[in-house]
Amino acid sequence: MLSRGLHRVVGQPGVLPQQADRLDALSPCQPGEIEVAVEHIHIDASSMRQMRCAHGGEPGAVRTAVIDLVARRGKLHNPVTDSGGMLTGIVRAVGCAFPAAPSPGTRIASLASLTLTPLRLDELGAIDARSNSVRARGTAFLFDTSPWVALPADIPEAVALAALDVAGAPARVRARTRPGDRVLIVGAGNSGSLAAIAAAEAGAGEVLIADIDAARLRALDALAVPGLRTLHADAGDALGFAASVGDPVDLSVSCVDRPGVESACILSTGAGGLILFFSMTTNFGRAALGAEGVGSAVTLEIGNGFYPGHAALVIEMLRRRPALWPLLA
Repeated sequence: MLSRGLHRVVGQPGVLPQQADRLDALSPCQPGEIEVAVEHIHIDASSMRQMRCAHGGEPGAVRTAVIDLVARRGKLHNPVTDSGGMLTGIVRAVGCAFPAAPSPGTRIASLASLTLTPLRLDELGAIDARSNSVRARGTAFLFDTSPWVALPADIPEAVALAALDVAGAPARVRARTRPGDRVLIVGAGNSGSLAAIAAAEAGAGEVLIADIDAARLRALDALAVPGLRTLHADAGDALGFAASVGDPVDLSVSCVDRPGVESACILSTGAGGLILFFSMTTNFGRAALGAEGVGSAVTLEIGNGFYPGHAALVIEMLRRRPALWPLLA
């Protein structure tokens, strides 16, 4: 029987690790676990933005906040954004009951959120103002239900880590895109950029990717992906944004790391369309009630970060398109 990590929850019997206030990151590796020597952590974009704002953008203060958070909770779980991130490291030990386990010494990336991964930090590197990846030294434990992937040797680790962190978005967008669809991606960060390319490769008739960062949009234009068009527009202004999009789209995907874009997605999506919300800042009550208030029958879907084959899909995308690497690193 799979443990699901219940044995690592402190003081809350029957509560799953993601919902738990605190996890035990000190006990040795159990039969249904992998022990990982942590090398990097990649903090979720929403969480990093919140911490930077809360600490005035001061990297040292953000670093201290991350160290304190992990020490207090035994995991990287931001209580404000309810998000975490992922990690890379080297397999140090494998429990005897872990299915299809990697060999000790294998360099892997966790594909399960750090909000449910027991983690202790012995050392944390400097916080970079432009990156969400941080060098670290510590120990993490992956459960028998936690997905993982061996790191590809032919792709820079920073690039692979950034892409794998959001791999659920392009995989699910690819699966939801029908040939000829008009697709809107809101947010041109890592998840949005990969999702837009996935939609184009899935046969969308047109893919619009919208952002307020003109430089980021120019970088995407330079990729010359067939069917992909950039749009400089602010999704915080729902009416103005929908006017910029023009004709309603079949599929909208929210990949922004700031709140308040639900209405823009709803107004931009046609009757019978689908909206995927991949941002952890999404207010699902606001989305549901907003759709109801404007008489929209769109389907609202939560973007589960796990999708079968998502790691392989994004790694192959990176191999086909090395011009993407500078956008992700």
